[in-house]
Amino acid sequence: MTPAEIEAHFTRSDGTYLCARWGRPIVPVVFGVNDETLPVIKGAIEAVALLAAHSTAETDPELGANLMMFFMRDWDELLALPDLSRMIPELEPLVARLKAVDANQYRLFRFEPDGAIRAAFVFLRMDAHLDAVPADALALGQAVQTILLWSETAFRERSALAAGPDGEVILRPEIGALIRAAYDPVLPGAAQDASHALRLSARMQQG
Repeated sequence: MTPAEIEAHFTRSDGTYLCARWGRPIVPVVFGVNDETLPVIKGAIEAVALLAAHSTAETDPELGANLMMFFMRDWDELLALPDLSRMIPELEPLVARLKAVDANQYRLFRFEPDGAIRAAFVFLRMDAHLDAVPADALALGQAVQTILLWSETAFRERSALAAGPDGEVILRPEIGALIRAAYDPVLPGAAQDASHALRLSARMQQG
């Protein structure tokens, strides 16, 4: 992966560069799935955190849970959750926007004072497209997309996932290497200068 390709993964559609990683252990909680699917999702989150040499935990002393994943059939279901509008004051206009563009997923992040990720909300509307995705692939894809603050266009042309030699779903090796590099403790928790991509590239080559 060239420095330019790395930079593109964190360059937003308005041309600004922003890469951020989690600044605290990840504490996931999942709503709207059955008991069989829950371990698949949490297992994927733990596996990607392990890849990044980052930690997960049972509770966040300040927030309780800091990665909240919601699975639903209709966006209006979010408005019926009594405490969610308190955590996300912009919930009503957000739901209206998601319905207007017929979106099936959305991720919302909150940040520490230094710009690192503090919390994330993942919303998945299980339409026909997402229903067709195997649970392990869906879980791994969402875990990858929440371990860092990627550009909204990062995986538009090419998925972060690939088929393994036995047909299983795996993370593309170069994306795994990029995640590991971004969690190098020498690097900052968040960066807004595109030169950060050069530092990521150097660490990927060392790895």
